Amino acid sequence: MFVKDYMSPSPITITTQTPVFEALNIMRKRKIHQLPVLNSRGKLAGLITELELLTVSPSPASTLSIYEMNYLLSKMTVKDVLAKEPVIVEPSCTIEEAALKMREHSIRCLLVVENDELKGIITQTDVFNALIRTFGLHKAGVRMVLEMDDKVGALADVLNIVKEHGINVLGVACRDKDDSTVQVMLRLRAAKVDELEKSLNQNGFRVVYVS
Repeated sequence: MFVKDYMSPSPITITTQTPVFEALNIMRKRKIHQLPVLNSRGKLAGLITELELLTVSPSPASTLSIYEMNYLLSKMTVKDVLAKEPVIVEPSCTIEEAALKMREHSIRCLLVVENDELKGIITQTDVFNALIRTFGLHKAGVRMVLEMDDKVGALADVLNIVKEHGINVLGVACRDKDDSTVQVMLRLRAAKVDELEKSLNQNGFRVVYVS
């Protein structure tokens, strides 16, 4: 899974000279929370988020009237508050790498850039949608969780047993439970898995959850 498969291509952009109020209005109208910012040459200059715009203040010691504050804000452009070095990824970046970058930098989106050209934007929601599709959660089926020894060929053995029962696998996810045991989640296209569950247990794979 790659960023290019789940990003929003050709995102809405603004320029560094866009007034703060106009940028906010664009976000509210389009129901988005961030906007890429381009310079006068059409190159990426940074990123502005709704939170940054909402926290803009013309003066730390607010002795101005509301009218004076609104006047100053109306003259302020996004150039004054944008993040000039946003975190970027290439279209070929994997979804896992993109999710890791978002977590490491505590951000909700990444700009997608290739050869210094803005190609798109990918958000947390896009990453969640990718994971949902990977796990097959958008399709009808059975979710089975089992535990097994962490050894070479264990997952292949499980999938062979599933194949013997003529059941299609919609998604697979693995996580370490401890140093010697892993948990595996299988999303299966089936209505009943009683016989499969029995076979897995008989072969030393502990089925701990079925829904």
